[in-house]
Amino acid sequence: MDKEKQSLRWMQVRKYLFNKYVIVLAVFAVIFMVDRKQSIFAFISRGREIREIKQQIHKTQEENVACERDLRTLKNTDSLERYAREHYYMHAENEDVYIVNEH
Repeated sequence: MDKEKQSLRWMQVRKYLFNKYVIVLAVFAVIFMVDRKQSIFAFISRGREIREIKQQIHKTQEENVACERDLRTLKNTDSLERYAREHYYMHAENEDVYIVNEH
């Protein structure tokens, strides 16, 4: 009886395993895993690259906004001296500059 159950179970497995749709699906799965251009691993890698590039774009846009703000500041001659003092620690001859780090 044990052999009959095993044989019956094997017949059911063979019925589904050798189905033409399962075979075609398995072949395509193997092709997509092996093909370098369209593999699942390449798809995941490209997705990761896209996320990194989007982060770089966002960072560059923020830097661009900051540079444009600094440019507008530098076009104004009144604030040019203030900008030089803040960013390049320049000072007049008769004054001292103290740098305070806020942590």
